[in-house]
Amino acid sequence: MDLDGFDLNLLVAFDALMTERHVTRAATRLGISQPAMSAALARLRRLTGDELFVRSAHGFAPTPRALDLARPLRHALDTVREALGSALDFDPGTTRQVFTLALSDHPAHVLLPGLSGAIAANAPFADIRVRAFGDRRDAISLLDEGAVDVAIGVSPGSEARILDLPLFEERFVGVARKGSTSAAAFEDLDAFSAATHVLVSPEGDDRGVVDEALARLGRSRRIGLTAALMYSAPSIIAATDYVGVLLEGVVRATGAANLSTHALPLDLAPVSFHLLWHRRTDAHPAQKWLRATIVQAAHQLELNGG
Repeated sequence: MDLDGFDLNLLVAFDALMTERHVTRAATRLGISQPAMSAALARLRRLTGDELFVRSAHGFAPTPRALDLARPLRHALDTVREALGSALDFDPGTTRQVFTLALSDHPAHVLLPGLSGAIAANAPFADIRVRAFGDRRDAISLLDEGAVDVAIGVSPGSEARILDLPLFEERFVGVARKGSTSAAAFEDLDAFSAATHVLVSPEGDDRGVVDEALARLGRSRRIGLTAALMYSAPSIIAATDYVGVLLEGVVRATGAANLSTHALPLDLAPVSFHLLWHRRTDAHPAQKWLRATIVQAAHQLELNGG
């Protein structure tokens, strides 16, 4: 049997014919014309190599081949209807969905505890899979491939297929080892430029937003160490005379017992962390519920002071 280009509507037509045993009544049942139903029956006959329905005194009688097909084809239709119905009637309380999230370093630390608690409380049978990504390009690739449901990180970009929603912001603070003379780096722009800095760069770049801001002022700084993981930076600064410009939430999450924080001698815009998802999943009820739960977790994070 050649199923190339098979039309699922033929299963619906077959099921209606089995139920009604009459072409006109089957057509009425499906809301199509009698010629369209006759054409569907002709296609079914060609596909199966069997008459399927033969005329009788009371309409059409199914052949043995039609009777053999009736149960498995009805099961196939029921499976399709159930799948479509489950997508339309998503119930977090009973779903066994596996949600896969890609998170950059900071959202994983500050957002994931509250988010996982909310999902566990409202969708107790759902499972969560968490993946890390190094930079925005990795996040876009994961979304394009369908490897993750959502990603949470910075810089949503401009791709039309990737949708985004801002979740929370973090401001930058200056950081030095507590009691170190290096804290004087934050007193003015000259001292700041002369100090030795830790740069956090997941992409491995040798310039960051601080360097761009300094360049606009005709300034530069010395990078003594570049760290790929932002959560390693506080402990590095606490053990050296390096200084750093870090997200306030990173310092707070890692503990500041051995660190002092300072206002910066230059203006830096806060960093906005975004929820990213692919346009193809935008209308899916389970995905909409997941995104709403993430937004609520981020809102609760801000209510609790970040």
